[in-house]
Amino acid sequence: MLAEMSVKAFLDETASSAPVPGGGSVAALSAGVAAALTEMVANLTIGKKNYEGVEEEMKTISGYSAKFRAKFVEDIDRDSDAFNEVMAAFKLPKATDEEMEARKAAIQEATKKAALVPLEVARDAFGMLESIAAVVEKGNKNAVTDGAVAAMMTRTAVLSALYNVKINLGSIKDQSFVEEVSKEVEALESKVGNLEQEILAKVVL
Repeated sequence: MLAEMSVKAFLDETASSAPVPGGGSVAALSAGVAAALTEMVANLTIGKKNYEGVEEEMKTISGYSAKFRAKFVEDIDRDSDAFNEVMAAFKLPKATDEEMEARKAAIQEATKKAALVPLEVARDAFGMLESIAAVVEKGNKNAVTDGAVAAMMTRTAVLSALYNVKINLGSIKDQSFVEEVSKEVEALESKVGNLEQEILAKVVL
């Protein structure tokens, strides 16, 4: 499993000529890093003097971020697995008309999954921004830049994942599926940068 690799081994594998892990897995990793940083700032706030008023909120954010961190770790492999399913579909036999139709259908289904996995990553990462804003604004001031990095990593995760969605949409024949997913992609793209800048504007150094 990619998620079980050391950082060095993961980077070595990414740098190799193998097609996975690729941008989708790295997007999930970026989201996981953002979740970990958010969790850290919350944990550095809990139990600290002068932050008693936000302690319960920080406990909630810590738990919420931990759940997302675990999910993003799983998504690192889910994205690569989805790509491998597409490649496996292309290798299906096509000697007869029936085999050709079955192969086409399998390719389409696998490609839809390859689009939906990074879309889910983007959606989940975007959902962390509210918590990140809270730790930046209310959390331990000594860790405010860690919260800022979480915001930047989240923006990167969302946009990176959405690029992987869009490249798969180009191969999908189901136009209603493409239109529906494209609308969500556009909405996330249009919002994430503005929210990141709103969070960074709250960083006081």
